[in-house]
Amino acid sequence: MEALRSARLRPEIEIDPTRPPQRLAPYAYAVEAAVVEGEEDLADGRLVLLHDPDGHEAWKGTFRLVTLVRAELEPEMAADPLLPEVCWSWLTGAMEARGLVYGEASGTVTMAGSHYFGGLADRRPATQIEIRASWTPREGLGGVPDTGAHLAAWCDLLCQIAGLPPAPADPGAGTVTGAGVVSLPQRRGPQGA
Repeated sequence: MEALRSARLRPEIEIDPTRPPQRLAPYAYAVEAAVVEGEEDLADGRLVLLHDPDGHEAWKGTFRLVTLVRAELEPEMAADPLLPEVCWSWLTGAMEARGLVYGEASGTVTMAGSHYFGGLADRRPATQIEIRASWTPREGLGGVPDTGAHLAAWCDLLCQIAGLPPAPADPGAGTVTGAGVVSLPQRRGPQGA
């Protein structure tokens, strides 16, 4: 858990510890994060590290990472039928780009649209994308996974869904840039207008 607290992250990421779920595992640690540009939150999410020293059959390991990531989309992006597959590939690609070994990945990508009526009719329609996922980080030296690297990969996903370009390479932080990496276009202007 110390690796989660000390990970070096992009400056656009605001991250804070939060109360973890109580009944999923004997030990848990959770963080909430947002990608912030100026006064605007471009994306947000939650990452939970679970640990059961006795192991868990469904996890096929003693650790599990669980996440929720969400961002608003422009209407033209929401119309792309391949967007859910692309978003899932961002999660797996973020881990693979950092050389992380994981297993038992599962989850959902959901798009939800809102149309406003009555007193809210002056708001433009909004679409939100949400990734809910979990995976088992494979244990490294000493039987403990590199949770700091998994947090950094998760933050890469958060930045990508927010529409930020890949960060420049920083060998000290292990940041990876990717040729051919596609991010959602950044949203501009007021979200509720």
